Amino acid sequence: MIEDLIGGLGVVMQPLNLLILASAVLIGFIGGALPGISGVILVVILLPVTYTMEPTGAFMLLTAIYASSVFSGLITAILYRAPGTPEAVMTALDGYPMTQKGEAGKALGIGILSSAFGGIVGTIVLIVATPMLADIALQFSSPEFFALAVLGLTVVASLGGNLLLGLTGVCIGLLIASVGLDPLTGAARFTFGSLHLMSGINLIPVIIGLFAISEVLKRCQEGDIHLSTKSFRIRIFDWPVIREIRGTVARSSIIGTAIGILPGIGASTAAMVAYSETVRWSKDRKRFGRGAAEGVAAPESANNAAAIGALVPLFALRIPGSGTTAVILGAFIVHGLTPGPTFMTGNSDLIYAVFVGLMLVNVLILVFSKPFIAVLSRLLDVPYSALGPVIVICCIVGTYSVQNSMMDVWLMLGFGLAGFLLEKIGFPLVSIILGVVLGPIAESELRRSLAMSRGDFSIFAERPISAILLGLAVILVSATVLAPMLQRRKLRKTAAKQS
Repeated sequence: MIEDLIGGLGVVMQPLNLLILASAVLIGFIGGALPGISGVILVVILLPVTYTMEPTGAFMLLTAIYASSVFSGLITAILYRAPGTPEAVMTALDGYPMTQKGEAGKALGIGILSSAFGGIVGTIVLIVATPMLADIALQFSSPEFFALAVLGLTVVASLGGNLLLGLTGVCIGLLIASVGLDPLTGAARFTFGSLHLMSGINLIPVIIGLFAISEVLKRCQEGDIHLSTKSFRIRIFDWPVIREIRGTVARSSIIGTAIGILPGIGASTAAMVAYSETVRWSKDRKRFGRGAAEGVAAPESANNAAAIGALVPLFALRIPGSGTTAVILGAFIVHGLTPGPTFMTGNSDLIYAVFVGLMLVNVLILVFSKPFIAVLSRLLDVPYSALGPVIVICCIVGTYSVQNSMMDVWLMLGFGLAGFLLEKIGFPLVSIILGVVLGPIAESELRRSLAMSRGDFSIFAERPISAILLGLAVILVSATVLAPMLQRRKLRKTAAKQS
């Protein structure tokens, strides 16, 4: 591993790759800090740019944008109570009250340091855990991969507490993934006689439509946000403050990394869990929501750690840990690469260059954040009515360039409108995306498993790993169903006692 890391460092230190990293960090800063443009949209927009790039530089670019955009969402969350990314929602709870008290510089310093530390912890776990998980995964066969895909789908379906919507989204994703020719028999499925659909629905139009176009439509409906400039002095290394938050940062980084590794949960959930745990462990819970330093440190260290942790299952198991990593998986597919257990050994130069690049990204966050915030006020004057059309044009050009197909463009626009309408009812769009990504894996491995057992479904129960994974999926779904029922029962008992 040490030799691989040294080799990765040599690749990263090449002038072109250093330029790519620095540019990616600044692009991620802009996308994360401007409300309405998140990391996933940036990755989607820049995905076509990577088609002509060498794979190592391409994935250093995408992962660096991903990591830096998760960080920069805290800037507008703290200064204006307008989180630039969903991951920064919890940061606004205590960050903005600190700004109102005249402590904006202190809040930003805490956020910057906590984000960098969380990202470094997540990267260390990524470096250590990915090869270990890949070694374990080498013992997997078709039943285990099918069970793992099912577990990933049930995790996604269970998010948000509405199992029905989650399962519906997964089923929609599975249906989209089944369009085209059957991979084993060659029979046409759901093509309706269209030659354009014979090769299936490309992942890129689905992702761009559901994430980028739907977000543009939503932001256009909400109107422009005009944010005012504030003056402050940022102190990142404030030692009394560091002593105050060090325990919170360490605990939240571990929580964030652990949650990030779980497929489909994401950095936003990690920030919420870390914040709630910090409140629970605090001796004075009344401080939170009024400008507590730990209230900024906890979600920021957790969401950055989780963002990096989400790459672990992607590299080791070919299972995306979040919506953005699902887009990155699409980039791997476009470049003709397949992440998974054997990917680590066959592409060690690429993987360890990405690892070292992510470590350097967290250092660059400490270096670039202060000057970036100093000029941010000028970028905040750009109305979304000007940014929105630019995003749409980039999406159209990027989608068309994948296969030079206008059909893909129309599909992308259709998915964008569908995503906009589905979000109106609180539909979890990420469940559709992961259904599209994991559907082919689940189908092919299920059919291979049944071919191995000559149609006997007991193969999944007879193999210990697949039985455990499927058991966890059942437990997760059961817990999601039973939790609201138990909560309502508890409330009825409490109301009965009070009356």
